[in-house]
Amino acid sequence: QLIQERDVDAMLGADSLRKSVIAGIAGLSLVLFFMILYYRVPGLIASLSLMIYAMIVLTIFKMLPITLTLSGVAAAILSIGMAVDANILIFERMKDELRTGRTMLSSINIGFNRAWPAIRDGNVSTLITCAILYWFSDQLGATIVQGFAVTLAVGVAVSMFTAITVSRTLMRVIALTPISRNVRLFIPTGGGEIKDHVQN
Repeated sequence: QLIQERDVDAMLGADSLRKSVIAGIAGLSLVLFFMILYYRVPGLIASLSLMIYAMIVLTIFKMLPITLTLSGVAAAILSIGMAVDANILIFERMKDELRTGRTMLSSINIGFNRAWPAIRDGNVSTLITCAILYWFSDQLGATIVQGFAVTLAVGVAVSMFTAITVSRTLMRVIALTPISRNVRLFIPTGGGEIKDHVQN
């Protein structure tokens, strides 16, 4: 009994993949622009971390190797969003620590430590979902879902590593430079109440 039949022309597949890659690059560019505009110096650090994340993921895809189908590109774009989400959690925790009057380095360390449980739980639950998707797709022969699960799992694992390791290291380095004296550069747009508190 025929359950499903698909016929995709080679040109159609190449065109769809090209458009998906263009959409991914455009989306990543908009995310980087927003992070820098809103979070300022931390946003710039997050953008650098995301660029490192993208290079690591592409390297892993090349080494395994993983074929980037349309579903794989969708999973990669989704994992970028999760990497940004981790950085936002960290920066918001940092902002809360700055509001209490802590020093820049102390705010960075405590902010990362307090954001870690939420980042860990969110990413672990996604990895469990990927494992379930992979198992069921393997049983049913749905290779599209299988590729999505593998690509998303790799992206989530790398995003967790870059958010906690790369971003934290870069933020600590910046905190030891004269730039850290200008607290306004580390406060998100609209955080005026923190500026006044720190200045007083």
